[in-house]
Amino acid sequence: MHRIPARIALLRRWLAALAAAAPAALSLSAAAGPARPVRREAAPPAKVDYNRDVRPILAENCFACHGADPAKRQAGLRLDTAEGARERLKSGHAALLPGKPGASELIRRVEAKNGLMMPPAATGKSLTPKQVATLKAWVAQGGEYAAHWAYQPLRTPAAPPTPKGLPAGWALNPVDRFIGARLAQEGLRPSPEADRPTLIRRLSLDLTGLPPTPQEVEQFVRDRSPEAYEKVVDRLLASPQYGERMAVYWLDLVRYADTDGYHGDRHRTVYPYRDYVIDSFNKNKPFDQFTLEQIAGDLLPEGTLEQKIASGYHRLNMTTREGGAQAREYIAKYGAERVRTTSQVWLGATLGCAECHDHKYDPYTAKDFYSFKAFFADIKQVGLYSNSDEELDPVLLLPTSGQDAELEKLDARIAGLRKRLDTATPELAEAQGRWEQALKAGTPGVARPPAMIQAVLNVAPEARTPAQQEALAAHFRTVAPELEPTRKELAEQTRLRTALYRAIPKTLVTVAVQPEPVRVLARGNWMDKAGEVVQPGVPQFLSPLPAGRAADRLALARWLVSRENPLTARVFANRMWMLLFGAGLSRSPGDFGAQGMLPTHPELLDWLAAGFAGVSGSGFQVSGSGNSKPETRDPKLATAPWDVKALIRAIVTSRTYRQSSQASKALRERDPYNLLVARQGRFRLEAEFVRDNALAVSGLLTRKTGGRSVKPYQPAGYWDHCNTFAGKLIYDQDHEGELYRRGVYTYWKRSFLHPAMLAFDAPSREECTVERPRSNTPLQALVLMNDPAFVEAARAFAERIMREGGASLPSRLNWAFRRAVARDVTERERGVLVGLYWKHYGEYYRDREAAAQLLGVGEHPVPKDLDAGELAAWTSIARTILNLHETVTRE
Repeated sequence: MHRIPARIALLRRWLAALAAAAPAALSLSAAAGPARPVRREAAPPAKVDYNRDVRPILAENCFACHGADPAKRQAGLRLDTAEGARERLKSGHAALLPGKPGASELIRRVEAKNGLMMPPAATGKSLTPKQVATLKAWVAQGGEYAAHWAYQPLRTPAAPPTPKGLPAGWALNPVDRFIGARLAQEGLRPSPEADRPTLIRRLSLDLTGLPPTPQEVEQFVRDRSPEAYEKVVDRLLASPQYGERMAVYWLDLVRYADTDGYHGDRHRTVYPYRDYVIDSFNKNKPFDQFTLEQIAGDLLPEGTLEQKIASGYHRLNMTTREGGAQAREYIAKYGAERVRTTSQVWLGATLGCAECHDHKYDPYTAKDFYSFKAFFADIKQVGLYSNSDEELDPVLLLPTSGQDAELEKLDARIAGLRKRLDTATPELAEAQGRWEQALKAGTPGVARPPAMIQAVLNVAPEARTPAQQEALAAHFRTVAPELEPTRKELAEQTRLRTALYRAIPKTLVTVAVQPEPVRVLARGNWMDKAGEVVQPGVPQFLSPLPAGRAADRLALARWLVSRENPLTARVFANRMWMLLFGAGLSRSPGDFGAQGMLPTHPELLDWLAAGFAGVSGSGFQVSGSGNSKPETRDPKLATAPWDVKALIRAIVTSRTYRQSSQASKALRERDPYNLLVARQGRFRLEAEFVRDNALAVSGLLTRKTGGRSVKPYQPAGYWDHCNTFAGKLIYDQDHEGELYRRGVYTYWKRSFLHPAMLAFDAPSREECTVERPRSNTPLQALVLMNDPAFVEAARAFAERIMREGGASLPSRLNWAFRRAVARDVTERERGVLVGLYWKHYGEYYRDREAAAQLLGVGEHPVPKDLDAGELAAWTSIARTILNLHETVTRE
């Protein structure tokens, strides 16, 4: 675990190096002839741009020692601001003299070959000749600084005209014009449009996480109307599965899980929040309202049940029940985690780096961190939770109407019985006297009372105080034989209420209390009590909070989605591009700061972000969007549309999105990372969708939306080593339809993530996850071949092949390929699979026990009307098809 920060630092350096190299990589002209491998040491651009060309060099090599953090600043030199760079040092020199590279100390030092060389050799960093040349050209051109691109105010750039040389009618909307202009500038042409089966499969996987049916593919292929493609887009955006697909990514961001994470990693119920997210995306809830409800749903006047559920966002952090934990320490941890998550989700900011000191690369100060943390100081919580789930308060009960009525009845009965037990009567007083006499006489069978009650009994009745008399009477009513039926009835009604309460859906929610003071903690030390007390506030270099309102979470939410805050819309638009192309326009979707990567198409990103936030006042002008009716908004919010479906629609209806992912050798050499977007991306499906795809192809998938988290097949004993307070945990696997629900509903245990999810790079969600890695490991092949869910899916798929694929081997194989990958089987593939079929058919025909073992995997009933040997052979074929790289890849 201690190596992770180092690896992250290495990755950041690699990304920054790639960002610095990108301008060179993209600056080659095609006029010289066929594309050649990129020369990294090309000359600097004729006009040096600070954000594009200079900032990446300084951020990677200089800002650690000469940046925003005064505690780490060397020689009093600050290079992240124009004022600091031009200030005279003690030596009398200035690092930067505009127009005079020869007299600028910065250039002298980076060109030095001795001990004066910067960066020092001890840092392990060095500048390439091209980077030095870029810095010299920059200084010679005036050494102008510019505000960091992500912090500049949002504007709506004019889309360039459609470039000459592109195919007629290629540009369908401004997305294409921005992309096309850059391609024309680089002497490149876009890739041709993907074929129709590929297009609809891509759209279906991107917008719903599920493959299209053969009927949907055929209908789209045959529909040659001008609106055919847009009709598919609108149908998919209106599908209930769209919300499930979008929720998978959002739940990564907000670290949703079904367990508390620390130590025993115990269960807690928050699935109504997950259902809220799915429902919000399906309703196309405006993103500003979506933000408001999660950040401050509990603070809204007359807040709805849905808004209270949304406030559970703040309760998704990890919490501890470990004995010996310091409550104050964990209160500090919870607050710091909320700062990291909220700033990452909405701002793409690494504000968490300022917990112990001023940020080394961005203008976030430690005071900014704790001022931001102060927004969350009003959240009701405890630092150390007990082993009782009842103490996870505040929770919100979500009973059905029947449960609500039954709960009221039980509460009324219990209140009546308690009142009967607490009410003194002459009959009970008389019985109490007999009881006291029996105790005094030592009558056999009369239980001795507790010592405290015995002490009262030893006092003469006439000398007892009123308090003693009441205590004695109250104890007697707990043992009085006359009240035994009432006590039994109370115990039974209490048991019924407890059972009903446990059966009622509930979820963690946020409740505001009087906020605790928040101090700036020196080096993040939670025991420090000497730091400055701060009030809730946003980073000082960004736009201020709305004036005239209390600085609370409601104000924070409104600020996050205000037009004056340039980050939220840019961050979200970039991430939507990432979902639809495999990489964002900025390749660092979690870091929009100085260490992040400049967008490859900054004006396109601004056009998307400005349209999304409604900077021009009207949002995207895209007709026929098929969006559901917007919900009523808080009138105090900005009137920006924040229409998520319109943003996605603007991207997927572009010609750019429809490009083929096939790339020529020349294009791969010219643009290996597809920075110019001269083709579509090709990438493996996310963990949830790998299994969803197999279930959908096989016909096993249950398309029920919402509800509790489910537990599909999992290796026996997988949870045995989870450290708990109550012995081994029992994994109660689900059955029947619940067993085949989508991955978004799979039970998410942070410390023991479902192994198939883990193999395909799903995160533990201990922290906000902005971008999942994509690995390619042997474990993934083992999951696809041997996990019971996939073996069972192959068997169900094989049954469908036999029943629906026709009578001949070729027709069945073709049906299977159309079902799995939306195309016909090739002649070569058919030859291989026919041979495999007859080989396995012979083996299973001879070995019926092996066939029975294969067909017995999973709970799906084995059909009695199909030959076991033939079904087993087709199961082998189905397993092969489901294991194709193409089957688990979106292209």
